[in-house]
Amino acid sequence: MKRRDFIAGAASGVALGAGALALSACGEDKKEAAVAAPAVMKKKRELKMVTTWPKNFPGLGTGAARAAQRITDMSDGELTVKLYAAGELVPPFESFDAVSSGTADLYHGADYYWQGKHKAFNFFTAVPFGLTASEMDAWIHHGGGQELWDELAGQFNVKPFACGNTGVQMGGWFNKEINSVEDLKGLKIRMPGLGGEVLRRLGAAAVSLPGGEIFPSLQSGAIDATEWVGPWNDLAFGFYKVTKYYYQPGFHEPGSTLSCGVNLDLWKSLSPAHQEIIRNATMAENNYMMAEFNARNGDSLDVLLDKHGVQLRTFSPEIMTEIGKASGEVMREVAAGDELTGRIFKNFSEFRNKAKRWSDLSDRAFMEARSLPFKYE
Repeated sequence: MKRRDFIAGAASGVALGAGALALSACGEDKKEAAVAAPAVMKKKRELKMVTTWPKNFPGLGTGAARAAQRITDMSDGELTVKLYAAGELVPPFESFDAVSSGTADLYHGADYYWQGKHKAFNFFTAVPFGLTASEMDAWIHHGGGQELWDELAGQFNVKPFACGNTGVQMGGWFNKEINSVEDLKGLKIRMPGLGGEVLRRLGAAAVSLPGGEIFPSLQSGAIDATEWVGPWNDLAFGFYKVTKYYYQPGFHEPGSTLSCGVNLDLWKSLSPAHQEIIRNATMAENNYMMAEFNARNGDSLDVLLDKHGVQLRTFSPEIMTEIGKASGEVMREVAAGDELTGRIFKNFSEFRNKAKRWSDLSDRAFMEARSLPFKYE
């Protein structure tokens, strides 16, 4: 090969090599750009969650905040949920309408607050002598409850999820002893949902109030009694300051499911991955909140009794039997109201019968055995 041909060839090779390197570098840049593109192109959405709870209220308000944060964290900020406590964006009992209309994107509350929209919403929080917390979860996830809930809430442009549970609630705070059904007559008591309707059948004047209005109403004498949740939340609200009679058991809310409702149009616009994030975030909070209430209630009850002199009372079997009879009447009347409520009640009742049989043989039998007088510690 002639020297000039070699040099020319070498120069050409260098040029081609440089070109190849340039093309390779360009290709790598394109690859990097392609990899980076999704991060740059991520579509972030800020969602508004309204609640029926006072800001930072233990268990309920903090549970809503946790659910909002779970969705934000699990989506890596692609869905950023901003929380608005009761009254910050809308009044507490207008949370459902805000989400239904799209003014807000999600709510955290108790669906029996919406019974004015449809009586069947009661079934998805609690009904008198209904299901315990674990039984509610079983019904919703494995007994057809979620499908019926979707059908009901979908009529109002809402997609519902279970998002918390307080467990069995106490019977309430009273400014006098309740020794007979006669003592309920004329009693002004805060009790929402169908439990309030049961007490009205027995002569009480039951009203529904949001959490933030209960203490001042009790203090002023606007009401004579109230139920709220249980020792942990009741201690936080300071009911012991104005009344000392604390009754159990609660008949009205044996396993109160709290809910996260999502605007249905928004829900349909989400990717399957984002839908799954909301589904799992709400389920995680549902379990976490129940554990938290079980952990806190015992200690709080000790404080109420030992430090604040609260007097724990038990409703007599005669009173509970009369309340049970009235509960059955109310439930049957509600079920007869319309076709959908009838179907929900039928499904709920059939599941309740099955759950009751098993709970009697398992949980209740074990609790009774554990209470026998033997040394353990």
